[in-house]
Amino acid sequence: MWWTEHEHISCHQSSSDFKIQMADVRIFTFLSLVFGFQASFFILPVRSELSCRIFADQRTANCQGLRLQRVPVEQLPSSLEVVDLSYNIIQVIRNMDFVGLPLLRVLLLQFNNISLIEDKAFQENLLLEDVNIFNNSLTVIPSKALAPLSRLKNLEMSNNLYSEATLDDAFLNFRKLKVLSMGGPVVGILKRGDLDVLQNVSLEKFAIKTGSSLDVYEPGYLKNIHTNNMWLDMAIDNRTYVLPMILKDLANKTFVVLRFRNLFEFKYYTDKEDIFYGLKYINSQQLIFHRGKFNEELLRMALINLQKSPIKFLGLLFIDFARSQIFVNSQQASSVTNLVLEMLYLSDISNPDILRFDWRFTWLNKIRHLRIHNVNFNTVPCDAWEEMRGVEILDISKNQLKDSYLFNQQCNYRETMPSLHTFNLSNNQLTSFSSFAALAGEFKHLQTIDISYNKIGSEGNNICSWKQNITTVIADHNTLVIDSFKCLPTTVLYLDLSYCNLDQLDMDYFRKAIGLKEVYLSGNKIKFIPSGWRSPNLKSLALDGNSFGLISMSSFKGMPNLARLKAGNNPYHCTCDLHTFIQETTVKGKVQITDWPENYKCYYPADLLNTMVSQYFPGHVACDIRLVIVISVVTTAAVVLAIMLLCYVFSIPWYAKATYQIIRAKYRAHKEGAGLSMDYTFHAFISYSHSDADWVRDKLLPCLENSRPPYRICIHERDFMPGKWIIDNIIENIENSQKVIFVLSRHFVNSEWCNYELYFAQQRAIGKTLRDVILVVKEPIDPKSLPSKYCKLKKMLNTKTYLEWPEQPKQQAFFWAQLRSVLGKPNLIKEHSVTEHRRASRLSRISVIELPVENQGSLDVQPNIDPDLGAEVNPQTIGETGNLPENKDLKIPLEQMA
Repeated sequence: MWWTEHEHISCHQSSSDFKIQMADVRIFTFLSLVFGFQASFFILPVRSELSCRIFADQRTANCQGLRLQRVPVEQLPSSLEVVDLSYNIIQVIRNMDFVGLPLLRVLLLQFNNISLIEDKAFQENLLLEDVNIFNNSLTVIPSKALAPLSRLKNLEMSNNLYSEATLDDAFLNFRKLKVLSMGGPVVGILKRGDLDVLQNVSLEKFAIKTGSSLDVYEPGYLKNIHTNNMWLDMAIDNRTYVLPMILKDLANKTFVVLRFRNLFEFKYYTDKEDIFYGLKYINSQQLIFHRGKFNEELLRMALINLQKSPIKFLGLLFIDFARSQIFVNSQQASSVTNLVLEMLYLSDISNPDILRFDWRFTWLNKIRHLRIHNVNFNTVPCDAWEEMRGVEILDISKNQLKDSYLFNQQCNYRETMPSLHTFNLSNNQLTSFSSFAALAGEFKHLQTIDISYNKIGSEGNNICSWKQNITTVIADHNTLVIDSFKCLPTTVLYLDLSYCNLDQLDMDYFRKAIGLKEVYLSGNKIKFIPSGWRSPNLKSLALDGNSFGLISMSSFKGMPNLARLKAGNNPYHCTCDLHTFIQETTVKGKVQITDWPENYKCYYPADLLNTMVSQYFPGHVACDIRLVIVISVVTTAAVVLAIMLLCYVFSIPWYAKATYQIIRAKYRAHKEGAGLSMDYTFHAFISYSHSDADWVRDKLLPCLENSRPPYRICIHERDFMPGKWIIDNIIENIENSQKVIFVLSRHFVNSEWCNYELYFAQQRAIGKTLRDVILVVKEPIDPKSLPSKYCKLKKMLNTKTYLEWPEQPKQQAFFWAQLRSVLGKPNLIKEHSVTEHRRASRLSRISVIELPVENQGSLDVQPNIDPDLGAEVNPQTIGETGNLPENKDLKIPLEQMA
């Protein structure tokens, strides 16, 4: 354990000051013996109102820091295996405290005020493996209480008030013991044979504490200890001869770590005797000096002996370093020139002069891994870079370095640091990437740089030149801008730009850095994933904690080898693209999302705010574009077919075409100046089917036109004007007639032209009544059997009185009287229409000529209708007489109309 407290005592301390301090120590020791070691003893005990926290599995109880005065037996279930009673004010451990915990394996009692552990306190806890009674007020080692614990592996009992550190035969039972710490600030004697009971035990760690009160150390005290880690907390300020005896006891032993803490606690060593002489015989992988005072001369003694030892790791931690008052810089070569270490670790040194303790840096030239933390040097001399020629890993993080401290334009960095491949400058005050590149760019074998936790990016981001193949760049927690990419090496394989306040990326850099395999961009402000990102070799990408809300597989189409993605904690828009992306990655496994699903929540739309993306299911139809297209096409086709069916059922096309013809005819009439007067030319217009033409000519016309005075009747065969559109003729003659007579029969219903005439008559009646429409039913018609387009005719047959043609001759006279009554008296038509009527009559004589007798079989020949000539009627057959034949073919189909 490396302590982190920082102690600083003046390096020029007088002898009188030291005596005063030693007196203070003795007074403190005396008060500790009288009043107890713990400061908490002086605080009046307060009864705890809190209860221990029992974990759900009933195997662990946390009673830490509850100010308990005793063990809360009533709160502890018998199933407990771990009990933490540390940081309380317990003074006595009684025999019955743990009787009910037969399964107990770990018992933590450190930082209490325990002065007594009764002899049978652990008699029922035979499974105990870990007991911690560190930092209490025990005056004797509780051997009897510990004796039954044959399974004991870890026993921490240092920092108590023992005056001796002798282990009795009870420790012979601890065959499995691995960690043992003992002693305290009042241990004054370490006698040979005190630890003999451990001679057959192989420990992982042994720690002994004596503090500054050590008076006697008998050679051989540590002779029989076998451990991998030897921690000695002994102050030898006034007993400097003890150190050579300790090193002699440890000679020819093998350790992983040998650690001295507070070797000189209150004063610097000023004697000439080499007290580190025995280091050359110590076989340890690591040697650590933790705390204490070192001057130049003492450090030189240690380093000179280290040159001859197999030790390859040296740590100087929290050392109070001072230059020697008697050392004079003679400008001669350094006495430390052959110090070969795998690692030199300097941390929290009070004086940065330790780096050149003999005014030179030669002791650093054969260090492979140099780590310097919190030494706070403010300059690096030019010769320092030259001397560190053997350094492969240089870690100078946590030193508050600025650009000017590190890079000196007066220095020549060429051919310096020829072995360096890893350079760590994290947790400093660097601001300029280009200044760092000007220095590191000269280190030709450099591969890894760590400049995280600086202020890089705020100034001086010019284009940089890197002469070597940098493969790893760690630059997280800086203030980069997009121009900072210009200074990044393009040969990198690993790039970490997390938490750098980036809001956009330079795609030009990523196109050049084609070897990238891992990129970390977490915790930035990136608003979107650029579509042009091309990193063909990228395997791992972190984009979590940014500001983009849209993501899809297309965002990574330029990364064919992407295998791992971290993209949580972004304000996601829960859309089909996101759902598809999650399905493609989590279900099909194309890309492994390492932080799925706990870090993925919806931000938009508002109704899904904070919904887990894993619970967002938009539906297969909504997100399958192919299915949407198919459904849209099918739905559209169905709607079109339904409209077509409705149009067919309700004859909507027919009505549309008819309305179009009316509008067209009225437009032509308006354009030609037709309809100058609203006076009527005819008393009636007769609409009939060509199949009913004989009845009209032989029956209806004679009856009406031969009356006195006669009715002027309009029929299409005689009165339609040749050369004019048929529709125009129909509309004009209906409008120029007072009445419209419809001769209804089954043939009428089936006639397209009759339907037109009925429709136009209805249109004429818009805004008026239907009294001018006369229905003559020539033969019975069932209104229900009429097509839907005759809805008005159905209504009139059901609501309007109509005339029905009787087959019996006796009833026909009454029919004619009714008809003439409905028509009204045939008053004379105004004279202004006579001329037009005569012209129409003249033209009517040549409109249709009766066929010869031998051609009666050709009565069904249809006249030619030329749509381009306005549907002019051209007679095709000419008879020898002027009688009107039946013109069946004037009622032409609608599709032949122009």
